[in-house]
Amino acid sequence: MGQNTIYIIGHKQPDTDSICSVIGYAELLNHAEPGKYIAARCGEVNPETRFALETFKTAAPVYIASVEPTVSDIPLDTRSVRQDVPTVDVAALMDTYDMRNMPITNGDQTLVGLVSEYGLARSYVRKNPREQLSLIPMPLETLARILDARTVVQARETLGEGRVYTVIDALHVTLSRMTPDDIAIVGDNEPAQLALISAGVAALVIAEGAPVGERVIAAARARGASVLATTLDAFSVGKMISLSLPARMIMETDVPTVRLEDSLEYAKGIVSNSKFRTACVVGDARQHIGLISRTTLMQEVQKSVILLDHNEYSQAVDGIEQADILEIIDHHRLGAISTLKPVKFLNDPVGSTSTIVANKFIEADVEPTPATAGLLLSGVLSDTMVMKLSTTTPADVRAADYLAGIAGVDPAEFGPELIRKGMDLDALPKEELLTRDMKRYNLFGRSIMVSQVMTSSFAFAETHADVIRAELEHLRVAMGVDCYFALFTNVFENASDLFAAGDEACITRLELRDQPVRLEGVMSRKKDFIPRFGQMFRQL
Repeated sequence: MGQNTIYIIGHKQPDTDSICSVIGYAELLNHAEPGKYIAARCGEVNPETRFALETFKTAAPVYIASVEPTVSDIPLDTRSVRQDVPTVDVAALMDTYDMRNMPITNGDQTLVGLVSEYGLARSYVRKNPREQLSLIPMPLETLARILDARTVVQARETLGEGRVYTVIDALHVTLSRMTPDDIAIVGDNEPAQLALISAGVAALVIAEGAPVGERVIAAARARGASVLATTLDAFSVGKMISLSLPARMIMETDVPTVRLEDSLEYAKGIVSNSKFRTACVVGDARQHIGLISRTTLMQEVQKSVILLDHNEYSQAVDGIEQADILEIIDHHRLGAISTLKPVKFLNDPVGSTSTIVANKFIEADVEPTPATAGLLLSGVLSDTMVMKLSTTTPADVRAADYLAGIAGVDPAEFGPELIRKGMDLDALPKEELLTRDMKRYNLFGRSIMVSQVMTSSFAFAETHADVIRAELEHLRVAMGVDCYFALFTNVFENASDLFAAGDEACITRLELRDQPVRLEGVMSRKKDFIPRFGQMFRQL
């Protein structure tokens, strides 16, 4: 994603209101700035929400596990060269772009190695001074370019693999060793030039700007030898030929790599521990994407986010502490999120965040698409249990009527069907059932988790009471909370059955030893349960 992207995201274990409100708000904001705002989620879509998305033919928001800065959030140096490029050209590119390291790829852009400044120096100063200089197959015009030479005779387009001889004296020794694929470097010595051509040399490099006589040209054409003339001295010609080797012959292959989804903290560790002080960014098939260095990682990078339907760290996407929070829209109690700079914060005690988003459409004089109106309606109906919860306000009723008119849906028919889709309890494992809609709270020094399960009767909770209690204790320990509560809310009876797990003293003082406990009139976790039990925790 680009650095200007802003993610609109709801809470963990997202419910229908959380998912639908982010879709709606992203559409509204993108009306003014198309493509800038991305609807996101940090949890799986539940059956009720899936039904709403399928009904209105809309894709789920993009899944984001964390908003911690990743490699994808920083600019990358995307330059690379292919493995058959001569080393001297690699060095020139590195000098031009002030690069200490150059990624090397094959024909399909797969990363195969890295040429570093150290590697270039090592190739220039060969380890063994007695090592025979050689040439790999290359086009004659490439060699001419590298030597800044004039092609006097082109006998062949491509030179083969051969050795390179610098003919200073002892010509007979060189002649006795040469093969038809070899190259000779010679100065202003026509007899030596003619002798080398007669011996069947593949190419003759005449150095130091020495003249090339007509006899030499005629002999080269007759014998099929190429002739290059350069102003470089013999030593420089040899060095430049040594740098004509392709990048694959001097590159190093132990290249540290990272992926776009890796966190910047992880990438910093890889770069710091690398002898190159660099890492290559690669894709799934090791395709080269870019290069990062210590300089790149010095930049201050944050993902920009807008939080919907929550305002507590415990419910927010992972990495929220490192994100740039721009705005919060919620309808719950005030939590503990703090920011370094002022942000927009709208907390309206209505029945759903989707109601707030619908009102924002009205205020902006922008009509949502029928699909988005249907989803926002789903959010309102879900969070208010089709206007039956005590949290329902006149604003929710007005919003539902407005959205239903655009979506062409009858809330009285669609609402109960939507709710039933989320009540297929027998098909779910108990752990998933008790964690798919849970929220963490910190009340008077105690950490508690409250799960809510909507049901059409009390039969399920009564039948599975023992299993529910055992699973709650397991979850309490696993999640490291003081108390874990589960509300099985009967949407038709205006009551909830409460199960709880916690230390014996706490359960006793809360009068929850015999479970489930029927709580008449408790339909909302936010408005009914938390205020009531929050007062009891205050007294513990």
